[in-house]
Amino acid sequence: MAIELPYDLLPELAPLAWVIGSWEGQGRLGAGEEDSEIFYQRVDFAETGLPFLQYRAETWLSEEDGTLIRPLTFESGYWAIDRQRHSADVGPGMKPADIVPAYRSAADVEQLRKNETDFPITATITHPGSMSELYYGIVRGPQIQLNADAVLLGTLSGNYHSANRIYGLVNGQMFWRWDVVEAEGEQPQPHASGILDKMPSENDGRLPPGKPHLPGKHET
Repeated sequence: MAIELPYDLLPELAPLAWVIGSWEGQGRLGAGEEDSEIFYQRVDFAETGLPFLQYRAETWLSEEDGTLIRPLTFESGYWAIDRQRHSADVGPGMKPADIVPAYRSAADVEQLRKNETDFPITATITHPGSMSELYYGIVRGPQIQLNADAVLLGTLSGNYHSANRIYGLVNGQMFWRWDVVEAEGEQPQPHASGILDKMPSENDGRLPPGKPHLPGKHET
C-alpha cells in the first residue's frame, strides 16, 4: 500500500505518516481465543502543527456483528520521533517554540535514523483510572514496536508493571497487539489485539478529531 503524504506534513513526521488518520475495527481481549470478549475500537492519529501526533483510542465491548454493548476504555497521548530537544520544540508548559523547525527536509530527518531500517520513537499514553505510560521503540517502515520505559500509577489503577505494543500495516489494515506484565518478575501476557480498517476522515487527519464514526454499530 503506497503511503500518501500530505503536502504540508512536517518532515519529521514522515516515518509515522502511515498511521495518520482514523482507524476502526474489532479485536479480542486476552490471547484472542474464540471465547474471548470482543471489542470495537476507533483509533485517531492527528497532526497538530507541531512535531508530534495526537493519539486517541476509544474502545467498546461489542457483539461479533459490531453492535456496541458498553464503553470499555479510552486512551490519549502523543507520539513522536525520539531525539534530542531543540529550540524548535514547545515547552516546558506554554513556553513557545522557535518558529524555525529543527528538521526542514527529508535529508535532515534521515539523520535521526537509529540504523539503516529504524527510526527511534516515543509515545506517551494516558488511561482512565490514574495511569500513564511512557514508551520508547522503533518504527521500521509500516511496523512499530513499543516498550514501556516508565509507568505512573495512581490510587485508582490496578496491577500493571510494564507493557509492550506492536503495530503493523498489512494489506491496508492496521494489526496491533498489546502484552502486559502485571507484576515485576512476571512474563508478558497477551492483553488484547485487534485489526483496524482505515476510515474516511472528515478532517483529513488534522485536529480537532471527529466523533466516533460508527454507522449501524450502536444498539437501538
